Amino acid sequence: MATEKNEANKRLIEKMDDLEESYGQEFSNTQKILLTTDGSITAILDVLYGKISLITLDQHFEDADLDRARLVNVKVGDEINFREVLMHKEGKPLIYAISHVPLDRCSDGICSDLLRADIPIGRILKNYKIESRREVKNIFIEKPNEKLQDLFKTDEDFLARDYVIINNDEILMWIKEMFPVSYFTEI
Repeated sequence: MATEKNEANKRLIEKMDDLEESYGQEFSNTQKILLTTDGSITAILDVLYGKISLITLDQHFEDADLDRARLVNVKVGDEINFREVLMHKEGKPLIYAISHVPLDRCSDGICSDLLRADIPIGRILKNYKIESRREVKNIFIEKPNEKLQDLFKTDEDFLARDYVIINNDEILMWIKEMFPVSYFTEI
């Protein structure tokens, strides 16, 4: 297990190095931590800024198409919860995130919290004492769409990552998190 963890960490460092080289910019330690952590982004932001808040921008059930089915390892047509959120501190956007959650892998309580409240996934997992692990799949640069430009008031590139949360050897959630490349540079 320790060897697997070391290999995963080594791959993330290599991905980070490759991203810096291809983008032509060295990223701050905070940016690197946010992109490579296998822990909760919410917990990191809470330490940096005090307790952060979350706004749910969109949330709905949908049948998994081929791409989403592959992300969470379900069959095409299985029902998933799509959630789009903005983590912020006193109205200042910090992190934009989307997630896909196969409904048949959630307890009633987790599903209820996902649907009813603006609670970050990291806090939901902690509240229910869910034993899980995160596997970062990709670290990349993405051009912002109009929604991101409007939310963050910038058209600069975004640093992004996607990962899965695994519980009982099954993908519980797929998550993509993004923030402007100028964010978290001084912390």
